[in-house]
Amino acid sequence: MVNAIGFDLVLETDPKPDEIHLLEERLYQINVQTTGIDDAKLLAWFLRDDNEAVIGGTFGWTWGAACYIRYLYIPENLRRQGLGSALMRLVEGEAKARGCGQIVLETHDFQAPEFYQKLGFGVIGCVENYPLGRQYLTMVKRLVP
Repeated sequence: MVNAIGFDLVLETDPKPDEIHLLEERLYQINVQTTGIDDAKLLAWFLRDDNEAVIGGTFGWTWGAACYIRYLYIPENLRRQGLGSALMRLVEGEAKARGCGQIVLETHDFQAPEFYQKLGFGVIGCVENYPLGRQYLTMVKRLVP
């Protein structure tokens, strides 16, 4: 713990989800105050097994005519069967329905950049050595109305 200007700064390696959510909400409030855009909506599609347990899916949001995909996960044994493409088609359809002109995401070079490129995404940014020896890519797909 570090004391700075009368406040305790505490390193937490396992932060509580509700405390992270608090930070997200506070940042969103600032974003709305600054831009005047307050149309943010979450979106998620989940793959569920026979017991209704989540085994994969996608999560993101739309805000200000843009869609952001934070997570896309397909279990290894279900990959290359069209599920990822189907999920991304659902994302794109919902993004268009919400008036978005683009979809933005990030991925590492060892994850799925080729998959996204096949879907029409292009690399617009790259962070070298994140993690060491690899690349972190920002990708975007412009949507045609």
